[in-house]
Amino acid sequence: MPRSHELRQARAAKKDEFYTQYLDIQKEVNAYLEYNPNVFRGKTILLPCDDPEWSNFTRFFAENFERYGLKKLISTSFAVESKQSKWYEPTLFETDSPKYDKDKTRTHGKIFVLDRDVNNSGRIDIDDLQWEYLQGDGDFRSKEIKALRDEADIIITNPPFSLFREFVAWIFEANKQFLILGNINNACYKEVFPLMQCNKMWLGPSISSGDREFRVPDEYPLEAAGWRIDDDGIHYIKVKGVRWFTNMEHGRHHEPYKLMTMAENIKYSKHKEVKGIGYLHYDNYDAIDIPHSDAIPSDYDGVMGVPVTFFDKYCPEQYEIVGIGTGELAGALGIKKNYRGRTDLALTKDGVSSCPYSRILIRKKQ
Repeated sequence: MPRSHELRQARAAKKDEFYTQYLDIQKEVNAYLEYNPNVFRGKTILLPCDDPEWSNFTRFFAENFERYGLKKLISTSFAVESKQSKWYEPTLFETDSPKYDKDKTRTHGKIFVLDRDVNNSGRIDIDDLQWEYLQGDGDFRSKEIKALRDEADIIITNPPFSLFREFVAWIFEANKQFLILGNINNACYKEVFPLMQCNKMWLGPSISSGDREFRVPDEYPLEAAGWRIDDDGIHYIKVKGVRWFTNMEHGRHHEPYKLMTMAENIKYSKHKEVKGIGYLHYDNYDAIDIPHSDAIPSDYDGVMGVPVTFFDKYCPEQYEIVGIGTGELAGALGIKKNYRGRTDLALTKDGVSSCPYSRILIRKKQ
């Protein structure tokens, strides 16, 4: 899978204002509720790196506060003057409030809290959200937001794409449950892969392929492969490779991957690289290359290199993750230098050497 052009652009320019769609949040959250209807009951949820007035995360959990039995909902935003993008439009919710400050609205983050029936309507919902300006700009790495992290039970958000590694480390520093959006290639980061390998972090169940649409600021360059502007002038782009990352149990990652044997793959596989041909062996490591996850031979006991999308189907009871076939972690695993002088997996076909993209090394559990 090639890296997403849209996410490379976000990392380069740090234009990380991607607003998640309500339906994508709902589909993912429903999977955890199906597994455990009380997963959120009595819990404090923190939504950092959010823009509460625009965010569907805040709206979704505020609207379902009583239904899920939440104890408290906290949502924080990052000050516009601390962002690369200066696009900003205060909402009427803020400007009509006596708390509104025309200077602080640009230099300070905001915090929204929902924990009680403020308007005496008989129920706790989005109309009971209370807000104020933060002391600082709302950076998740600040002491102010760390204190909120430590108070929370579960952290849920779409963190800045350019800060995914730091954000994951920030979560694990406090040993919290989490549900966050990222790109499938984030699983190959040297700071993230060991967490996936040790089953301390896995993928959520609702997204396993295709593009996902995000709202973006009006001045965001519409250079993605897929984009649109709706009837209200709101801008959207489609991003490839998006996944949910979590350490919350949803049950589906314990379901064994149904696969054919090696002989069946060679005879019936839908992939031309495998059908009638078989599997190539790496030049610099004792393992075979699997070009597509659904072509894993169920009866092969040796080490196999599979695409990173294998994590979509990974069952820790079925397969052991041996390591990763690229970068520093590959060298530590014992992968020898290839024809380019690097410790990336390499193979030769018809006399031509190449390095397959981002291989995860696995082995069937006995």
